[in-house]
Amino acid sequence: MKALVKYAPGNGNVDIREVPVPACGPAEVKVAVAFCGMCGTDLHVMHDTFPNYPPVILGHEFAGTVVEVGKQVSSVKEGDRVTVLGATAVMCGECAYCRSGYFIHCSKRRGMGHGVNGAFAQYTVNRPDQLYKIPDSFSLEEASVSEPFAAAVQAVAEFTTVRPGDIALVSGPGPIGLLCLKLLAAEGIRTIVAGAKGDEDRLAAAKRFGASDVVDTSAAPLKDAVMQATGGVGVDAAFECSGHPDSVRGCIDSLRPLGKYTQVGVCGRDIVFPMDQIFFKQLSIVGSRCYTARTWERMMNIYAQGRLRLNDLISDLLPLSDWQKAFDLCADRKALKVVLYPSESNGRPMGSEVPRTATN
Repeated sequence: MKALVKYAPGNGNVDIREVPVPACGPAEVKVAVAFCGMCGTDLHVMHDTFPNYPPVILGHEFAGTVVEVGKQVSSVKEGDRVTVLGATAVMCGECAYCRSGYFIHCSKRRGMGHGVNGAFAQYTVNRPDQLYKIPDSFSLEEASVSEPFAAAVQAVAEFTTVRPGDIALVSGPGPIGLLCLKLLAAEGIRTIVAGAKGDEDRLAAAKRFGASDVVDTSAAPLKDAVMQATGGVGVDAAFECSGHPDSVRGCIDSLRPLGKYTQVGVCGRDIVFPMDQIFFKQLSIVGSRCYTARTWERMMNIYAQGRLRLNDLISDLLPLSDWQKAFDLCADRKALKVVLYPSESNGRPMGSEVPRTATN
């Protein structure tokens, strides 16, 4: 089968390669990949700025159909439509973090797409506990956004207390920021979304997804715009999703006393921020990294309730052969969410049997 492979260490060294179809063991499940989303981590792996173990197939945000089930597996069957929690591909299962559900901190953990083979390919093989069945009303296309959506669910619904009547700020209108907005809007939270120069299309999408106000920080300082929008009060909660130092400071400046700050984006460097504001305003600060298996269960419940859809976040749907274009779109911030598919059936991407019906 063809797959997008990081074939050697160093910057670059990524290309489509012919690789063996993975074999399904007695305690495993083979999944035919329908769609796999492009993530910033894939860019970091290509540039060798994220730990990786080549040769390794990239891609970890995916959904597909079960095509083979090992004889020891009874929880899924052939034909089941699933999304896959790829971050738990390798973990010890014995440390305090694994036992408490916070497997993301396991020192032996390796995720799909960088630590073990991922889903920019035709097939993957997974443990059955990694698979989550998706509702019939959900297309495989939008289910491929499950992995980043789970990160947003943890940040908004599990790590940060927001209530009707609160005002929230999302700084950074990339895929994670827009997914946070979708959750906040679904909860009836008035939400301000901030972006920088070059984010015009993403800010326009934020308005479509329910943002009450959008801020272009190249035109006005974030704090000034937020204070104007809130009558000088500030916001109750801020979700920093860009990782930019100016955004971090702007979020802290924009919080009211006793406000809540949640770091969702990766800064990738040491930054300077106003520590005294945390003291004087008595701010609560938390970092939200990825998710737990329980978060995925909550996400499945959100899907089942049918009030929130993800298909309108996908702006570009491309064949795997166009992977370089997909990487460029992400690097240049010219897309909302880019999703790749491995093959075509009757001129249409596999798995797109349920049409897009944007509701948010």
